[in-house]
This record gives sequence, structure tokens and C-alpha cells, in this order.
Amino acid sequence: MAINTNKKRVLVIQPLHPAGMEMLNARDDIEIIECDSLDENVIAEAAKDVHAMTVRGATITRKIMLQAPDLMVVSRHGVGYDAVDLDTLNERNIPLCIAIHSNMISVAEQAMALLLGLAKEIFYYDEVTRTNDWAPRFPTRAVDLDGKNLLIIGFGRIGRQVAKRALGFDLKVFGYDPYVDDSILKTANVEPVKDFREVLGDMDAVAIHCMKTEETTNMFSDPEFKKMKRDAFIVNCARGGIIDEHALYQALTSGEIRGAGLDVLLNEPSAADHPLFSLKNVLLSPHIAGVTVESTRRMATQTVDNVLRVFDGNIDPECVVNQNVLNSSG
Repeated sequence: MAINTNKKRVLVIQPLHPAGMEMLNARDDIEIIECDSLDENVIAEAAKDVHAMTVRGATITRKIMLQAPDLMVVSRHGVGYDAVDLDTLNERNIPLCIAIHSNMISVAEQAMALLLGLAKEIFYYDEVTRTNDWAPRFPTRAVDLDGKNLLIIGFGRIGRQVAKRALGFDLKVFGYDPYVDDSILKTANVEPVKDFREVLGDMDAVAIHCMKTEETTNMFSDPEFKKMKRDAFIVNCARGGIIDEHALYQALTSGEIRGAGLDVLLNEPSAADHPLFSLKNVLLSPHIAGVTVESTRRMATQTVDNVLRVFDGNIDPECVVNQNVLNSSG
């Protein structure tokens, strides 16, 4: 089939919310190619000669991008980008855009929901109440968050939204982010922490909201759990692998910490016999913290908006991960 060279070709990998598709269809200078597959070979075939890609759960490899010599932008449907070959994009001076404003509220609310669920023993009390067993009311298991210490790891957009909500529950909020100036944390009424490991023994809860990098992989493992309070909670709505899951299992079963709320795991989807799935002091969700009715629409529209801005020459620098390509003449 002959390619219409007068149109920009956009590869939509996995379906977008109708609001995003409407934005693409409204343009008569765009040809849409849809690919509902996560298979590298299938995506590579669909990517031939495209100018843009919108990406949800697919891994975008060098092989895929080499099929598109005129590629202008890769736009992520969300904020994580560890599944995109950034080195190849940098080599070719192609921007990687993310939907920075789309799901920060949703993730922050999920983090607080997990923390509240752990503190208030929501699922335990729901289970026993359904069996008409009111005996577990005493001795009580639930604890208050009021006045407790919360450490937020990563003080980007999501971390700041978590802090805002935590302060509303009268938690004392501390923040660790070596890449954010202390003044930003202080302005948000958050106490900056230089070395998070030094304060773990004072924290009642930890919420992880940093990127997964070499630096943060297994950031929480045996040494960190041994420093934590025995009644502390840990919540991860960032990426699997930041917490060493074997070490977490040992900490939870030995009583080193009280509970964990996890929206992410190292391998997704995980096997049904994952050791953490057997524990009553673990709350789980299937990597959906950022996926709500509202955020799905926001992610789709911003993902498409990032593509259109590149085509129209008015890219939003705030949405670009690899800022170095913006000043490149290549």
C-alpha cells in the first residue's frame, strides 16, 4: 500500500481513550496506524515510516525505532519511561514526551488509600464483619495517622501531591529527594532529609514515589527494613524493583515492619504463587494507581497533545524527558 507522504503518520500502540483519538481524527494532516499488540516484531512492522508513536504498556526498543527513519517523537501515555530505549532517542535527537499532569492526583490518592487501608486494617475488618464476627473489635488493631511521621521518597509531582494529602491528615511529612532543592520541600511544609536511612527509625510510614534507576533499584532491602520501626508501613506506587521483594517478605513475616501497600511488583503480571500474595499484612493493586476514569482521559489527551505540539513546532519543554535534544541542531 502506498504511503501518503503529505501526512504525518502516527502509530497508536494499544487503544487510547476516545478523547485522544478525536484529537487525532480532527486533523486532516495525520494518518493513524493502530497496533493493539505488545509483541516487538508486530510493533516493528507497524512502525515502518511513522513520524510519531503513542505508547502505553509496550516496550519500545531500538529495533522498533529503526523502522521509522523520520520519527519525530515518542509520546508516553503516562509518566514512566523505563520501557523506552532512551539512548536510541538521544542518539537521533528525538524527544520522549510524558503526560506529566495526567495521573499525579490519581497516584497520590491511591498511595493514601493504601496507607489508610493498612493503618485502619480495612480489609481485615471487612472480612470478619462479613462473617458476623464482632469479637475482633477488642483488642483493637487499627492505628491513627494523626501526628505520625511519613517519609516520602521522591518529591516530584506525585510526591508533592502525596505530601499535600498527608498534611491534610495531620501527618508530619518528611521528604527525601537529592535532585530537588530543600527550599521546594520547605515551601510545601515538608522537612527535607539528606540521608533517608538515618531517619528510618523515626518514621511510621514510608511512601515511595521516585523513578526506578540503577541508584534506586533495591533501595529498600534487608539493611533498610532492619532500621525501620516494627509497626511501620511501606507503600510503593512507583515501580517494582525499588523494593527488594524477597527482603520485604522476610521483613513482613519476621515482624520487622507491620505492613506493605504495593501497586507495583518487579514482574508484572506476577505469578499467582508470589510469596507476598499469601500475606495478610500486604495490600495489593495491579499497577492501577494512575488509572482512573478521569486520569485515563487526561493521559490520552496529553499524550496526543504532545505529538501535535511536536508536529506544529511548539513543543512543551516541561513534558520532555530528554531535555538535551531540545537544543540540538541535529
